[in-house]
Amino acid sequence: MSNVSKPYEQLMDRFKQFTILNSASGIVNWDMETKMPPKGMELRSQQMALLGVIGHRMITDSEIGQLLTTVESVSSKMDSVQRRNLYLIRKAYFEATKLPENLVFETEKQRIISVGIWKKAKATKNWRIFKPELKKMMDLRTKAAELLMDIKEAKNPYDALIDDFEPKMKAARITEVFEGMRKGLIDAMKKIENSGIKPDITILERTVPVETQKILSDMAMNYLGYDTHSPEAGGRLDETEHPFTTGYYDDVRITTHYHTNQWSSNLFSVLHESGHALYEQNLPHAWIYQPVGSSSSSGIHESQSRFVENMIGRSHEFWAYFTPKIKKIVGKPLKGVSIKDLLLAVNHVHPSKIRVEADEVTYGLHIIIRFEMERDFFNGKIKVDELPQAWNQKYEDYLGVKIKDDSEGIMQDTHWASGLYGYFPSYALGNIYGGMFLKKMKKEVPEYKNQIKSGNYKPIKTWLIENIYMYGNLYDPEDLVKKVTGSNLKIEPFINYLDAKFKKLYRY
Repeated sequence: MSNVSKPYEQLMDRFKQFTILNSASGIVNWDMETKMPPKGMELRSQQMALLGVIGHRMITDSEIGQLLTTVESVSSKMDSVQRRNLYLIRKAYFEATKLPENLVFETEKQRIISVGIWKKAKATKNWRIFKPELKKMMDLRTKAAELLMDIKEAKNPYDALIDDFEPKMKAARITEVFEGMRKGLIDAMKKIENSGIKPDITILERTVPVETQKILSDMAMNYLGYDTHSPEAGGRLDETEHPFTTGYYDDVRITTHYHTNQWSSNLFSVLHESGHALYEQNLPHAWIYQPVGSSSSSGIHESQSRFVENMIGRSHEFWAYFTPKIKKIVGKPLKGVSIKDLLLAVNHVHPSKIRVEADEVTYGLHIIIRFEMERDFFNGKIKVDELPQAWNQKYEDYLGVKIKDDSEGIMQDTHWASGLYGYFPSYALGNIYGGMFLKKMKKEVPEYKNQIKSGNYKPIKTWLIENIYMYGNLYDPEDLVKKVTGSNLKIEPFINYLDAKFKKLYRY
C-alpha cells in the first residue's frame, strides 16, 4: 500500500495525538479521585469538560474524514492490523460527528459535578441531593444514545450505550445470557445453603491497621508482577472512595479503599485492579497509540480482573501459599487461624447488599439487577424517582435482603453518577469470558495450580499475554473469545467452574 502509506501514516498520527490527550485526561481524572482538594471540584469540572471538547474536535476534524476516504479506497491492500485500525477510527469518527460539541461539554462537566454530589450524598445517606444530578446525567446520556442509534445499528438507546463498552453486544442477547446464568447461580447458591457449612467470617472482620494492609497490598502486587516501587515501575497504588484503574501502557495506576475491620476487602480490591493493570501494561507495545493497541472491551477487561481476583486470589493454592505470609504480617488478629479457615471465609457464599463485597456466586445477581434497571430506564419503563424503590424490591426478590438506606442501595456505586450506563453487564460477561479462558488455560498449562501454590504466577501471566493481551483490540469481544477458546460464548464453563470449586469447599 505504498501509494497510500503517507495518508495512512497521517491518519495514525492524528489518532496518536487523540490517544495522548485521552491518556492525559485519565490522569487528571485520577488526580480528582485521589489528590484534589474538595474546593477544586468546580474548576476541575471545567478542566475536564474542556479536555473532552478538545478531544471531540480532534477526532471530528474534517481532515480525518478526508484521510479516511483516501485510505479506504485501497483498503483491500491492507493487512489485518491496518484494516482494523481503519475500522476503529472510522467508527470513532462517525460516532463522534453525531454528537454536538455542546453536548460533549455539558456531559463531561455534569459527570464531574454528579460524582462530587454522589460522594456527599452517599456519605450523608441523602438521595434527595443526588437525584437531580443523576437525572441530568441520565438525560444527557439519553440524548447521546438517541443520536448514536443509527450509526451503531442499535434498535434502542440502551443498545447504543452498551456498544460503548461491549461492541456489537445487544440488550436482548445479554438478557438471554443472563437468564441462563441466573438459573445456574441460584442453583449453586441453594446447594451451598443446604450444605450446612457456615464459615467463620469474623476472621475477616478482625481489626488490621491500614499500614499493615498496605504491606499486604505490596505482597499481592509483587506476586502478580505489578511493579509500583522499582526504578522501572509503571504503576502505583493510591486510596479512593471507589477503587478503579486508569492509565496507558507505561503508566497504569490502581486505587483501593481500606477498611480497618474488613482487611480482605483491600486485598481483593488490589488483586482485582492489578488484573486490569496487567492487561493494560502488557498490550503489544508495537501497537501503542494505534486503535488496535487498546483493550478489546470492558467485558474482556473484567474477565482479566475477576480472573486474578477470584480464580487465582480465592483459590486453595493461593491461600496455601499466602496464609503463612499473611499471618506473619498481620500477627495477633490471625493467631490460630488455619488455611482452611481463611479459604472458607474468603469464599463465604451469602446474599449481601453490597456488590463490591459480594461473593463469587451471588455477584452475578447484583449485576443482573443493575442491567435490568438500566434496560428498563432507557426503554422508558421506569423513571428516576422510582429507582430507589425498584432497586430495593429487586434486592429483596433476587437476593432476599432488605435495603436499609439509599447509601447501601441505589447510591452504592459510582457508575451511574459517572454516566457509565451500559457498563455493568461487562462485569458478569467478564465472569463468563473468564470461565471460558480458564477452561482453555487448564489444557495448555496443566501445572498452573502447582505454580500458584509455589508462588510462581509467571506461567499464568505468560499464557494470558500470549493468548489474550497480545491481540489488543484486533477483534471484537465475542470474536476474541472464539479466537482464544475455539468456541462461541457459553455460560457452562463458568458455572461448571463454580460448581466444582464450591462442591469441594462446601461438600455438597
